[in-house]
Amino acid sequence: MQYEGLTGKVAVVTGAAQGIGAAVVQALIKQGTTVAALDCNEIFVEKSSLSSTGNEEAVHRFKCDVTEKGNVDQVIQTIETSVGPIGMLVNVAGILKTGSVHELSPEDWHGTFAVNTTGLFYMAQAVSQFMITRQDGVIVTVGSNAAYIPRMKMSAYAASKAAATMFTKCLGLELAEHNIRCNSVSPGSTDTPMQRNMWKDKHGEQRVISGNDEEYRTGIPLKRIAEPSDIADTVLFLVSDKARHITMHDIRIDGGATLGV
Repeated sequence: MQYEGLTGKVAVVTGAAQGIGAAVVQALIKQGTTVAALDCNEIFVEKSSLSSTGNEEAVHRFKCDVTEKGNVDQVIQTIETSVGPIGMLVNVAGILKTGSVHELSPEDWHGTFAVNTTGLFYMAQAVSQFMITRQDGVIVTVGSNAAYIPRMKMSAYAASKAAATMFTKCLGLELAEHNIRCNSVSPGSTDTPMQRNMWKDKHGEQRVISGNDEEYRTGIPLKRIAEPSDIADTVLFLVSDKARHITMHDIRIDGGATLGV
């Protein structure tokens, strides 16, 4: 499917080295978008993991630590100067630290918020200042359905994603007068390295689909976990002109796992 308003634009995608971030980059390139792909993974910067797109020249890779404001500001300025005016920002970078409230260390807690929430704040500040001057832009945050329902041993992650979702709505309210739309998507269990790291054996996927009564976790009504492309497709819609009258909205992509709460 071809989406309107993406060809020839420049998009910034964080967390671009793997999983949902990589899927978003590939999807945007297929729409004719030039992508500045950001990640803290140095190997990704040196050797692309996106060669399967067949249009490698459309990807400009930058090493960026979203938790460092100075680094973020410098990279965004470089992109504006050397790649082109940023029309879209997709915040995907995120980390997951699991453990009960009493098991989490202060480093786990602060580190989770540094990437999942503060990094989002730094990126939004850096990019939106340029969008405001042009009175045009779109920002999409990749959150999590964990923001909507309590999860055992995921307090830091869930809290950080809830904060990210509300921040994006507040951002959208402030930037609406500048013709800048801000929305979020909240994936459920998705087949990414982050998800697979939580599986204890080959039955991990089925356990996620079936749910776990002991952890008060519902299963997935659609009986499948998402593919990264499922999330990327929704991001494409939100950054395209097809969604030109949608802002401050969140779309859950979880196969019904949160039961529409």
